[in-house]
Amino acid sequence: MKPVRVGVAGVGTWGEKHARVYQAIPEATLVGVFDENAERSRSVAQQHGCAVFDSLDELLAEVEAVSVAVPTVAHRAMFERVAKAGRHALVEKPMAVTVEEADAMRAAAQQAGVKLQIGQVERFNPAFVAAAAHLKSARFVEAHRLALFQPRSLDIDVVFDLMIHDIDLVLARVGESPAQISAVGVAVLSENEDIANARLEFESGAVANLTASRVSQERLRRIRFFQDDAYVAIDLFEKTCDLLHVDVEQLRRAAPFGLAAAMGAITRRRLPVDAGEPLTLELTAFLRSLRGEGTGAASAEAGREALAVAAEVRAAMKARTRQWATHSSAVS
Repeated sequence: MKPVRVGVAGVGTWGEKHARVYQAIPEATLVGVFDENAERSRSVAQQHGCAVFDSLDELLAEVEAVSVAVPTVAHRAMFERVAKAGRHALVEKPMAVTVEEADAMRAAAQQAGVKLQIGQVERFNPAFVAAAAHLKSARFVEAHRLALFQPRSLDIDVVFDLMIHDIDLVLARVGESPAQISAVGVAVLSENEDIANARLEFESGAVANLTASRVSQERLRRIRFFQDDAYVAIDLFEKTCDLLHVDVEQLRRAAPFGLAAAMGAITRRRLPVDAGEPLTLELTAFLRSLRGEGTGAASAEAGREALAVAAEVRAAMKARTRQWATHSSAVS
């Protein structure tokens, strides 16, 4: 199959990774890059052996598809230019600043007849892929995503920066939108919330408790799914997955004989996890979908849904902050 001629718009920390992957995979021919920072563009282009373009329009004239990895505030405007040029795009998460912008992007893609996919890269984490066959009807989901402080992406809060990954994974597995959301967040080193916790409750009775921090002293990305007869523990950073299965009938029979007997009803095994870099798997899937192979990366609809829930979490955080302020004023 002929490689897709592709470019990268925005080559900051994450956009440079896109360029590296495109240069390495057989599905792509990396034509070039564009960034408002011309020096950065030249550096990345030299590193990955592609052309430098002085404008987005010049890049679009030479490619079939682009990765859009500019700051979130510029996603809508840039994608609308991409769609107008008739080019396909993978837009990095979060899809947009607001749900209204996301809807405008979806409309632009539909009108232009181009594909719009969203970079919810954890869907392609080999550990999550390995767990997928064992994730059935989650009753409770718990996620912790902790990162060291980085002086980037500070234009958005930790929910849009980090937690949105876990929101997307939960929505993909639970299969419904939350009926109720509560959240709390605190700004520590930036003007936006750097630590957040959210509780998502679903009509089915499922509950997800999500914690994200970008000012942690350690790096951690774990998500656990508790089901009727199983517990699936996924370490997205280490790329491991453990399955704990409970034989309910055996457990009932063993219960009167003490803990040791009951533990015999629980089996634990580490699932085999294929090797692979999530971004490489995601971009490969994106490009193959342009040739009619597979569904690609996260759809625009999925990106929009994750954004909508993240926006609700943000609103709940802000409401809690106002509640604190009102209480402080009342007691002072």
